Amino acid sequence: MPASDQSLRKHLVSLLKDGGAHVGFDGAVRNMPFDLQGESPKGADHSPWQLLEHLRIAQWDILEFSRDSKHVSPKFPDGYWPSSPTPPDNHAWEKSADAFRADLKAMIKLIENESIDLFSKIPHGDGQTVLREALILADHNSYHLGQLVILRRLLGAWE
Repeated sequence: MPASDQSLRKHLVSLLKDGGAHVGFDGAVRNMPFDLQGESPKGADHSPWQLLEHLRIAQWDILEFSRDSKHVSPKFPDGYWPSSPTPPDNHAWEKSADAFRADLKAMIKLIENESIDLFSKIPHGDGQTVLREALILADHNSYHLGQLVILRRLLGAWE
């Protein structure tokens, strides 16, 4: 494999895992008080719980589209958001965060798989590549993790 391909894969993984100049996933979700997970500060469209679930669902969809030709995406936009602003129980936050981490790990494995040409069109898509999907995922995660940090600050739950 050319050094440039190895370098690109390394940079993509770093962008997805660490966030570069942005807060990483674990930093954004760590120690979120249960009583604030379903709260929406004045002027905010979503609660922290809604953002976490949206991140999880969208990432899962991007991952599955990238690797499974039989995958059916949720209905847009409602299928990408939880039905309630509050988590169903006090374990839901960690369960959702763990699912996000597992899917992120799977996406990273896909990117690191040298048998996958990052530039080739995904056969069941309409022009998308694994490279494009990885970049969209990094951008989407960064955007909503930033929103989550702002919500936490407004709710007084940022360390």
